[in-house]
Amino acid sequence: MPHLTLEYSRNLTDFDADATLVAINQAMADSGLFGEPDIKSRAIGFDHFRIGTADLPRSFIHVRIALLSGRSPEDRKRLADGVLAALTAAVHGQKTAKTGMELQLSVETTDLDRPSYAKAVLNG
Repeated sequence: MPHLTLEYSRNLTDFDADATLVAINQAMADSGLFGEPDIKSRAIGFDHFRIGTADLPRSFIHVRIALLSGRSPEDRKRLADGVLAALTAAVHGQKTAKTGMELQLSVETTDLDRPSYAKAVLNG
């Protein structure tokens, strides 16, 4: 735990999802809330999306962090802020948005029901 999903619009040029996940995973580890091997992240790009109703050049990157229930609101807020800072820094270094394109960045945390969560670790 946690499970992190990064969703992004594919109209971003030169977006390096892998490098962004590395930066975000480091921020997650730096939070002190998780063990390093427990952080699992993945990225999903969307070819079909809409942002608002106007026909303007817009893009997005959204991070959803699924946590086992029971974290304090303060820990969740600190985590979301740290991940947003790491995401912002990673994107600034990549020249992802075309000139004149708006890029919206967001982070949310969601709870997983602790009693129904199951996990197994297999070593080969």
